[in-house]
Amino acid sequence: MIFIRRLFYHPAIPREYRANFTHLYLDIGWFGILSGSAINFLNVYATRLGATGVQIGLLGAMAALVSLTCSIPAGRWLERRPVSKAVFWTSVFYRLGFLLWIPLPWLFNNQTQIWALIGLTLLMGIPLTALSVGFNALFAEAVPAEWRAYVMGIRNVVLSVTFILASLGSGYLLDRLPFPLGYQIIFGIGFFGAAMSSLHLYFVRPLPQPASKVDSLLPQPVSPPERPSPRRSWLAALRTDIWQTPFHGPLLVMFAFHLAQYLAIPLFPLYFVHQLNLTDQQIGIGTALFYLSVLVGSTQLDRLTHRLGHHKMTGFGALGMSLYPSLLALSRHAGGYYLVSAVGGFTWAMLSGAYPNYLLEKIPASDRPAHLAWYNIILNAAVLVGSLTGPALAHNIGLGTALILFGVLRLLSGIAILKWG
Repeated sequence: MIFIRRLFYHPAIPREYRANFTHLYLDIGWFGILSGSAINFLNVYATRLGATGVQIGLLGAMAALVSLTCSIPAGRWLERRPVSKAVFWTSVFYRLGFLLWIPLPWLFNNQTQIWALIGLTLLMGIPLTALSVGFNALFAEAVPAEWRAYVMGIRNVVLSVTFILASLGSGYLLDRLPFPLGYQIIFGIGFFGAAMSSLHLYFVRPLPQPASKVDSLLPQPVSPPERPSPRRSWLAALRTDIWQTPFHGPLLVMFAFHLAQYLAIPLFPLYFVHQLNLTDQQIGIGTALFYLSVLVGSTQLDRLTHRLGHHKMTGFGALGMSLYPSLLALSRHAGGYYLVSAVGGFTWAMLSGAYPNYLLEKIPASDRPAHLAWYNIILNAAVLVGSLTGPALAHNIGLGTALILFGVLRLLSGIAILKWG
């Protein structure tokens, strides 16, 4: 218990921060249960139902399509509401969708189930959009800047542990229960984890943010209220002015990375099932190894971040992420898949722990929702284009060739982040 307490609570953490940190750790822990069970095996389930590459891509693209149209309105909606309550309620409505996955095998045949899952992900994308924008804003308000890398590292550790347990347990159950009952049980476990995660989000509260000494000494200009013309009001609502700020650089390079990332993601379950002929338990072991490697990498995150900074960590992480699809394409059996998973997990730990803080460093504290809304737009544009284009390209040039090509694109995106980010 003393070791765990020292791991999660650095002695220098002020007491008033600890409640938020605790609930952020428990939130991601239960989310790891959801991710390691229902989310982790959704594409595998669809593949075993007979889904094509395009249908697998649509599972990822539907939520992105919704987010593209709703991110700016979601950002404006969040600006007018307490961010903590908004994050809680959007998480509740989003995660209710996981409950609806459970009865699908009782209601529909295989192909209809696939389209029902695509439709549900489309509907779940509406609250997910506001949740995605709002959580980053809430994290920035609930965790002081000097503790963000530390908290992100611990969250990665907790996520890794719960994901590993959920993934191994899910694979074990799926290999021993009849199809599709095993998947229904896994979806039920995922929904319970989702509900508990939302419960802990309810208790995360923004902290008072002290103004910097420099800002407090500057005179505050007072200008008369300006009434915007009707012609300009729609442009003001879109906040296109953000593209005239230095934040346009991070937006462009992160779009390049996410595009390269999501070109490959829909191909993984197809390669697992049709090329490597993996069982559900082997897939569970591989994803568990991935997150075990994330766990190991996360223990070094705080030290590496202080040495390199969030920008370089993001770039090097993107470079490392090029290895996963490239090495997977060269794998011919489960052993190669396990090795690829271990390598990929370490590089993902570096990237996932660094890039949210890299973005927050580039955003004015007084205007986070609008900036994060634009990031959410470019992220989901990349998801939409990548999820639909990746399977189409793979159909023409082959799964293995496509994975190697997308690995090269990830490498180039990492170089772009380091050079222009």
